[in-house]
Amino acid sequence: MKLAVPTDFEILDALSDGKRNNAVNISHIIDKNRAYINTRLPVLADYSLVERVGPAPNSGLYAITEKGQVVLEHRSVYEDGDVDDFDQFVDDELNGE
Repeated sequence: MKLAVPTDFEILDALSDGKRNNAVNISHIIDKNRAYINTRLPVLADYSLVERVGPAPNSGLYAITEKGQVVLEHRSVYEDGDVDDFDQFVDDELNGE
């Protein structure tokens, strides 16, 4: 996975309370342009770090996933290492290895 540092980690942090939120609120929380947040959320969803949640299918609400929590917790590993190694590291963490 290729993350935009620091923005993607700020998005994950904004969702780390376990509550769902939308791009408008997240952009306000992290003080970034809403249009940019709207482009990053689908990328994070493609990496399974966040997921779109209801109540409506296209509500624009997102929540952090377990994988997203692991990535957020190990930000320093991502910033210090090889991206390919980080993917394996996250998979190992999720599998309890």
